Amino acid sequence: MEQYAIKGGNPLVGEVEIGGAKNAALPIIAASIMTDETVQVDNMPDVRDTNVLLDAMQDIGVLINRKDRHSVSINASQVHNFVVDGDSIRKIRASYYFIGALLAKYKSAEVALPGGCDIGCRAIDQHIKGFRALGADVKIEYGLIKAHAERLKGSHIYMDVVSVGATINIMMVAALAEGTTIIENAAKEPHVVDLANFLNSMGANIKGAGTDVIRIRGVHSLHGTEYAIIPDQIEAGTFMFAAAITKGDITVKNVIPKHLESITAKLLEIGCEIEESDDAVRVVAAKPLRHTQVKTLPYPGFPTDMQPQITVALALSNGTSIVTESIFENRFKYVDELIRMGASIKVEGNTAIVNGIGQYTGASINAPDLRAGAALVLAALAAEGYSCIEDIHYIQRGYEDFHLKLQMLGAQIEKVDSSKELQKFKLKIG
Repeated sequence: MEQYAIKGGNPLVGEVEIGGAKNAALPIIAASIMTDETVQVDNMPDVRDTNVLLDAMQDIGVLINRKDRHSVSINASQVHNFVVDGDSIRKIRASYYFIGALLAKYKSAEVALPGGCDIGCRAIDQHIKGFRALGADVKIEYGLIKAHAERLKGSHIYMDVVSVGATINIMMVAALAEGTTIIENAAKEPHVVDLANFLNSMGANIKGAGTDVIRIRGVHSLHGTEYAIIPDQIEAGTFMFAAAITKGDITVKNVIPKHLESITAKLLEIGCEIEESDDAVRVVAAKPLRHTQVKTLPYPGFPTDMQPQITVALALSNGTSIVTESIFENRFKYVDELIRMGASIKVEGNTAIVNGIGQYTGASINAPDLRAGAALVLAALAAEGYSCIEDIHYIQRGYEDFHLKLQMLGAQIEKVDSSKELQKFKLKIG
């Protein structure tokens, strides 16, 4: 099984190019089936989740043409099946975007209940509430969410909790429903805005995305488009924290600095220097890190997907920090692995009390999920000695060429799949 072999201790220095946002690519790929005309999606990240989604689309008759690694054309004029159910699609969270897209276009969808990382309860009740408000009959049977409608009609929908996935799904259905839909308490994340811009480029009429009230006037049909996905704020944030954790100097390029404001603010708080330009952010960690407090919140608050990365940094900071997780209740599973590397962290409910230490030491550890896996790689890169990280398939769900990009910054990291290769790595590094 593939794993990362790492020797830590090198500050990471240089420039890194950020790819397209996975969390924007997934709903945009799904929404491409809402027209019979060809859609071209550019700046698409080549990661496991996007590839699983594209494979599932082929299974229902969508024509997929990979123009190059980061560009795909999609034509859904030959869709012959509204049931999306397979072993691979069950393992990713984004499977539920097929419900909104298929229901909007064909008034019928049967999709496997979503999987993804085990980071806590991610209920789909707000999705179902929205579909029903727009006129669909929804039930769960045999591991599938089944949604059907004779007619979809706009509605006024108040979200009980802020949900990115539900906001996106309701937006897709409302785009082709009769009349006007208003979504209140809507999610404001950049990828919600990106999907709205994508749908508008196809002829939808969506206003207010990025605020907590989105207004959608339904249209009869959508047309083809060519669209480039926004840069990935979480990949960018991960490399920004890589600079802090390894005492490095990294410029992340191809970013939208506005999307990174909450991350930048915390890096400044703990003592990093930040330089911003139009599409790049440089992070320099020349001084000892300071402690702070952080609480994850919906955008524009500090992202839950960056919580493991900041905790890894705070465990190397002077003093005691408090990290509060308000989005997912099961997102501190990586802490036990970090303690194996010498961290001093105590988890009480949804709060971690982090006492700073001088340095991590290398260990054999497991990646419990996507973002925590990436954070543990950063910890290993800052540690003294060798580390081995298993279950890296989680990391590959959302980071393209992660180890190669780290190598370009001076990291001693390789992907190996046997004990023999691990020994070769150790002999080569010395």
